[in-house]
Amino acid sequence: MAEGLGNHTHEATNKGGDNNNSANVITIDSKVDDNGDNSIIINVKEQRNVTFVERPEEKLEQPSIAIKQKSKRVATLDAFRGLTIVLMILVDDAGGSYPKIDHSPWNGCTLADFVMPFFLFIVGVAIALALKRVPKVSSAVKKIVLRTIKLLFWGILLQGGYSHAPDQLVYGVDMKHIRWFGILQRIALVYLVVALIEVFTAKSRPTNELKPGMFSVFSAYKWQWLGGFVAFVIYMTTTYGLYVPDWSFVFEEDDVLHRSSVKCGMRGHLGPACNAVGYVDRQVWGINHLYTQPVWTRLKACTFSSPALGPFREDAPSWCRAPFEPEGLLSSISAILSGTIGIHYGHVLIHIKGHGERLKQWVSMGLGLLILAIILHFTDAIPINKQLYSFSYMCFTTGAAGIVFSGFYLLIDVWGIKTPFLFLVWIGMNAMLVFVFAAQGIFAAFINGWYYGDSDNNLVNWIQKHIFNDVWNSERVGRLLYVIFAEITFWGVVSGILHKLGIYWKL
Repeated sequence: MAEGLGNHTHEATNKGGDNNNSANVITIDSKVDDNGDNSIIINVKEQRNVTFVERPEEKLEQPSIAIKQKSKRVATLDAFRGLTIVLMILVDDAGGSYPKIDHSPWNGCTLADFVMPFFLFIVGVAIALALKRVPKVSSAVKKIVLRTIKLLFWGILLQGGYSHAPDQLVYGVDMKHIRWFGILQRIALVYLVVALIEVFTAKSRPTNELKPGMFSVFSAYKWQWLGGFVAFVIYMTTTYGLYVPDWSFVFEEDDVLHRSSVKCGMRGHLGPACNAVGYVDRQVWGINHLYTQPVWTRLKACTFSSPALGPFREDAPSWCRAPFEPEGLLSSISAILSGTIGIHYGHVLIHIKGHGERLKQWVSMGLGLLILAIILHFTDAIPINKQLYSFSYMCFTTGAAGIVFSGFYLLIDVWGIKTPFLFLVWIGMNAMLVFVFAAQGIFAAFINGWYYGDSDNNLVNWIQKHIFNDVWNSERVGRLLYVIFAEITFWGVVSGILHKLGIYWKL
């Protein structure tokens, strides 16, 4: 993080002893660049015909010039972002072999369920740091809108059905079935809302250090919390108050189209079939534009292979074959709270200068959120559910994000233990690159395009089979090791090289 060094100028005159009576005037300007980092500009001008008069009774003191070096960035942000990307690759590509780390089929929380809230949390922290100074509101709004559009574009391109990477060497999507919402689209929505509130309330927030205290930052940024509260009210009233009628859908089985119906006619239901989250998406996007492989197909009610994928039971309810959008509109409104809490952590980082006070505020909030979530879940008041982005799920995962962030900050930025985390820092500094080429399989698809004889006879499959599966005599273990070494480690090295070259592509 760049600690503020105000714009100012020092001037020093170097006495000239030459015959031309010349002197050098050294001008030192300090300014803050677009990234919030301080830079020093030193200008040397030669002035002619300058006469120096030195009184015998006093010495002219040579002025001392203090040059403040460029402030260090908070490495914890990049390390945390890198950890999130690594978790995403691990659970997406190895989750099929290890269902315990894959998304929970419905209620509960697994390793994969932490990925989205971790993304939104660190987006919030980054917004606070990026917008701690807003010189011009219109310019800031323009940048926010443009970045939101970019995220929406990449989200639709990568997850809307256009890309079939890495397994199929084809592209294209039927616009009747394009998926409008996904991971990047949810990040875009949260980023847009949280960042715009931050920009439009720039004049009302403090510009200097706040006094230590648990509620000083809360009161200073009341508009952000008001925005989070509005999102909470909209989500809760809609989830528990919206009437969900009966509905039907069409699915394909054995190359034959079937129509099935789901009986609902209720309010406040939190099960797979009749929840308000799914109903809002069916009404807004249309049922043909939802995700067709929801995780609830791994429930015991749907398959005997639970929690792994398997054939449907003969007595499986009709909704087992229905589509559902895990990154839907109503659940994304709830996700705004994760970004709000993340930006609070960023505000603490800006206005509270002591490491101990920062950690005190961060850890206490993280623990409070975890405790609240556990109480809500185990009393069956509000179960932890990623698909619905329930309030307890938001508290549990965002609280965990706060604890992990605090631990990283203590180790990396306070104690200075940076070397073990360089791998994560490099990936975090090129998060968008790794997301697109690794997590979304674009690079693997490119490699798969160079095959011999048959499309399955490609380098990626050969490496996985002969270097990992055959050596360990286990497809399951081989898959895990392939993900760790051929994907995560590989992209960590690539990110490190790009870091040395000064190339960064973030989310």
